Amino acid sequence: MSYREVIVGGAIFCAIVAFFVVLSMAAEWLGSDQSSVTDVIQLALTPAFLLTAVAALLNVFSTRLGRVADRVDLLSADLERGAADTEFLSAQLDFLRKRSLILDVAVVLATVGGAATCAAVLVLFLGALGNADDSIKALRAILFGLFGGAIVFTLAALVTFLIEMIMGGRGLRVVCRQHPIRAKRPPS
Repeated sequence: MSYREVIVGGAIFCAIVAFFVVLSMAAEWLGSDQSSVTDVIQLALTPAFLLTAVAALLNVFSTRLGRVADRVDLLSADLERGAADTEFLSAQLDFLRKRSLILDVAVVLATVGGAATCAAVLVLFLGALGNADDSIKALRAILFGLFGGAIVFTLAALVTFLIEMIMGGRGLRVVCRQHPIRAKRPPS
C-alpha cells in the first residue's frame, strides 16, 4: 500500500467521521434526545451486518475470478505452444469466458446490494433528524425499498454465484472425462 493510498483512505475516513459528527450535532440542534440517536445507531447495526456479509461475498467472488483468470492464462499458453488438442482448449477457454461473465454479474449484483445497504443506513440516520410525520413516512418507504433491494440484490448475487459454482464443477468433470487419469495398478 502506497503513502498516497494511506493518505486518501485516511482523508475519506476523516470525512465520514466528520459527516456523522455533523449529523449528531444537527440532531441535537433539532431537539432530538440522546436516546433516539442511540436507538438509530442500534437499528443501523442490522444493515451493517448485511454489509459485512456482502463484503465477504465480494472477496469470494474476486478469488474465484482470479482462479478463472489463472486457468485462462494456462490454457492460452498451451494454445500458443501449439498443444495437440486445440479444439478442446478453445472450448475450455470459451467455457471460462462464460464463467467470468457470470462472476462479473455476481460482483455487480453484490455491489449494488452493498450500496443499497449503505444507503439504507444513511436513510436511518437522516430519519433521526426528521420531525414531520410526512417526512418520516417517506423515509420509512425509502428505507424499506433500499433494505429490501439490498436483500434482493444479495440473494441474486448468491444465485448467480451458485450458477458459476455449478458451471465450475461441470467444467471440472468435462476435463476429467476428456483426460482421464490412469492410476498404475500394483502388481498382483
